[in-house]
Amino acid sequence: MEFKDTFKTIALPSSEILFKEKNSKFFGYSFPILSEIEVKPIIDTLRKQHPNAGHFCYAYQIGTENVVYRANDDGEPSNSAGAPIYGQIQSFELTNILIVVVRIFGGTKLGVGGLISAYKTTTQLVLESSEII
Repeated sequence: MEFKDTFKTIALPSSEILFKEKNSKFFGYSFPILSEIEVKPIIDTLRKQHPNAGHFCYAYQIGTENVVYRANDDGEPSNSAGAPIYGQIQSFELTNILIVVVRIFGGTKLGVGGLISAYKTTTQLVLESSEII
């Protein structure tokens, strides 16, 4: 079995990225993490920061050999939020990372396709603004 001694992650938490789609606001964040226990406190902090938001969707991946990952839609239609976020983590080939996209509903339903696109785009913008090491 070949061990990976190099992997890509981010150096620091990203700054907040805002993506707007039909009056809905998507705030994207990335955080370097080393274990699952770091996830909940980060999301709790974001909940305090965005008391009017309806959805705190996220995905994370930890590790290189025994990869631990999770994608959470937080009430959005199944696979419309967590999966596109996780897909971007995979396409950027990152690990030891948590990405959270906070959605504030703007009054217009986006539909599943619109949600997938918005969560994917927000995540892509966050990762492009993050320092990958």
